[in-house]
Amino acid sequence: MKKPLRYTPGLHRAALRHLRRADPVLASVADRHGPHRFDMRTTGSHFDAIARSIVSQQLSVKAAATIHGRFRELYAGAGGEPRHLARIPDERLREAGLSWQKISYIRDLARRVAAGELELDRIDEMNDDELIERLTAVKGIGVWTAQMFLMFRLGRPDVLPTLDLGIQKAMQRAYGLRKRPSAQRMEKIGKAWAPYRTIACWYLWRSLDQPAAAKAPVSRPKPR
Repeated sequence: MKKPLRYTPGLHRAALRHLRRADPVLASVADRHGPHRFDMRTTGSHFDAIARSIVSQQLSVKAAATIHGRFRELYAGAGGEPRHLARIPDERLREAGLSWQKISYIRDLARRVAAGELELDRIDEMNDDELIERLTAVKGIGVWTAQMFLMFRLGRPDVLPTLDLGIQKAMQRAYGLRKRPSAQRMEKIGKAWAPYRTIACWYLWRSLDQPAAAKAPVSRPKPR
């Protein structure tokens, strides 16, 4: 079985060439905010990365980092493997700052990994749809969280997170839309970006860091 593509600097260059040809609007965004390398999060294990995404839900970056650090200390002290999470009492996890709900989510994640229902050592072999299906079976992990894992942890190059508010706002600004686009509209616009929609989204996120450019509208590609 052929492994899914993974982000590399060479792939980024190929993606940028494709995006410039395929979509003048996205090309303009890239010209204003690039070139840059995609920021991947490769430290720690896959389990740790997924657990961190659960810890981070609805928290500031600083608060999430503090609580996750405490969780990692407890986890490492218990043995450092998903099956060892059962050794940590709920009360200790609660004292670390985790809500009761997030404790149940992380325990469900650990249980599924330990039981072989979520095979973390096979993640790099799974295609995007299969992996999203496996991840969203875990309590507390939705499609958006799974997509962020694919993009920033695994470097999958063709993910379009239509639920992401930042991407919605960036597309509204870049394409001069009256309101934030629906998922269907986003899929239609992003069709031309495939198979590099992750890299396109990275430039759109970056475009939010700066004021909208005072330029004449760029002609849009005709629908295919």
